[in-house]
Amino acid sequence: MSSVVAFGGAALSKVEQSVADEAVRLALDHGVNHFDVAPTYGEAELRLRPWMKEYRSQVFLACKTTKRTRDEAWAELRRSMERLGVDSFDLYQLHGLDKLEELDVALGPGGAMEAFLEAREQGLVRYIGITGHRPPTQVEALKRFDLDTVLFPLNYVLRAHRVEENDYEPLLRLARARDVGLMAIKAIAKRPWQTETHAYETWYEPFDSQRDIDLALWFALSQGITTAVMAGDVRLIPKILDAAERRRELSETEQAELVKSAASLKPIFPR
Repeated sequence: MSSVVAFGGAALSKVEQSVADEAVRLALDHGVNHFDVAPTYGEAELRLRPWMKEYRSQVFLACKTTKRTRDEAWAELRRSMERLGVDSFDLYQLHGLDKLEELDVALGPGGAMEAFLEAREQGLVRYIGITGHRPPTQVEALKRFDLDTVLFPLNYVLRAHRVEENDYEPLLRLARARDVGLMAIKAIAKRPWQTETHAYETWYEPFDSQRDIDLALWFALSQGITTAVMAGDVRLIPKILDAAERRRELSETEQAELVKSAASLKPIFPR
């Protein structure tokens, strides 16, 4: 069982070990047991390595690869295990897979999925998933392969500006029907940055007041998801944890009011 919020390794991509240690300790102390990391997240794997020595058995560790061929995926999986100092992953995912052409390669002969399946047979991986920013591609992936999890953007701003490319509702319905684990990202995304200077390390402007984070996270958690991955800046983690610990199901009326309030905001997808 995953905690209602998961630790997003992207938050550790550019921080010193001492800052990473403080963030990971805070998350663990507040009951977070699901950690998601990737080799594309800078030094995040190395920052988590000291913690895996002591807490590996207590966390659900998810990693991923952007490689689409068997050999490349195998090489990256092994490198991630070495950098993290672990001998297996609970979940390994096709990362950032938005293009159908890449899905064809990953699931085709000599594709990354061959490495995933071999790793699962060898006990190096327990579950197999996919991540991306384009829900229609993930719907197609679920139709082609019996995946265990999907990770995708979900927030009320996207709901307010729904188009085919960002519409996560069909994915929710299909994943629920197949009992697939649902992991939401960008739950507190407000809009693309409006200024050249950014107050946070996130590539989008996040909601950052406690009240706004509360509502944004509670909206995401009211959609029947498994867990919401925390934003990619350690400074936002305390407020997200606070919101998670006080979580409540939003009524249909409250959700509709939130969606209506986002009418003037620009969604982060399509980009």
